[in-house]
Amino acid sequence: MDTINGATDIETVVIGSGQAGLSTGYHLAKRGRAFIILDSYERVGDNWRCHWDSLRLYTPASAAALPGMNFPAARTSYPTKDEMADFLEAYCREFELPVRGGVRVSRVGQEGERYRVTCTDGSSYVCDNVVVATGTFGRTPNVPAFAGQLDPAIRQLHSSDYKRPSQLRPGGVLVVGASHSGGDIAFEAGSAGHPVVLSGPIHGQVPFRLEKSVAKVASPALYFMAHRVLTLRSPIGRKIRPEIRAHGGPLIRVKKADLARVGVQMTSARTVGVKEGQPVLDGDRTLDVTNVVWCTGFQQDFTWIDLPITGEDGWPLERRGVVETAPGIYFVGLAFQYAFSSMLVGGAGRDAEYVVRYLDAHSASSTRSPAKAAA
Repeated sequence: MDTINGATDIETVVIGSGQAGLSTGYHLAKRGRAFIILDSYERVGDNWRCHWDSLRLYTPASAAALPGMNFPAARTSYPTKDEMADFLEAYCREFELPVRGGVRVSRVGQEGERYRVTCTDGSSYVCDNVVVATGTFGRTPNVPAFAGQLDPAIRQLHSSDYKRPSQLRPGGVLVVGASHSGGDIAFEAGSAGHPVVLSGPIHGQVPFRLEKSVAKVASPALYFMAHRVLTLRSPIGRKIRPEIRAHGGPLIRVKKADLARVGVQMTSARTVGVKEGQPVLDGDRTLDVTNVVWCTGFQQDFTWIDLPITGEDGWPLERRGVVETAPGIYFVGLAFQYAFSSMLVGGAGRDAEYVVRYLDAHSASSTRSPAKAAA
């Protein structure tokens, strides 16, 4: 690769080597575009390996395929997070995708008619296109400001830092956020003998057990809905998109009955503040706990992109991943980018294909190089 003003010259930079970034790389390579994929993790798949130990996919292996490769497991099985990580690593090897790990992007800005991607290690790239594939809901843990007022003796963990119950201190646990991750972690803590309060409204639950035979019929039907019906082309899809982006999802693997069985107290009251070092719920209820696990998601923080690409809600101003206000800037892997399935492993490939097809048709350069040339 050539250099320009101390920066590596490359046609396209993809930021993120999760399922969205690798799917983008597959389609770029298929069209002969020159590109590189950058990721803050040293090893492909580490974005999955870092989750809590017991995490498994909520969709079966049949719905976890990436472009050109099926998931190597029984179609009705639910892969573990480490199996998912190994699949991403194998996928990268199979298609010889040029990933540079251990590199965190700190800024994307204008460079004449092109873009400069600057990394925290001092390296930089000048490119025509940038594809941002940094995660479904963002990469910055969303923890309320009042968390800093909690008693220092309380162990605080965001769900992205939680691995297993042994991290928790003896005593009570407050799990904030009652979506599927909150439900899973609350159940695990309760099963380990901790008194647990799960704070926040529960937005329904999947009405069947993932491991039961009914799931072999119901799961494909639900995935069809998520992939083909709940899209931006349908009125119902357009209606629920803001809700999906603003609120947590339903309980999936763990049900309300499971939580009750292990003694978890479920309350729709939100955690709203601190009193004398202890967390306070709506209604001025103070909890005496020794642990707080924040299952409150991530913030959409794109301040590191020094371009007019976000709206008042902080989400990118994109249409199916294409940012018209900044030609050459794209997104893949956003929540409900095109469909409900956009946030699932199996939905990444379709979104990536659309973006790369658009990029290919609108590229300022007619020169095409094999993906290997970017390695």
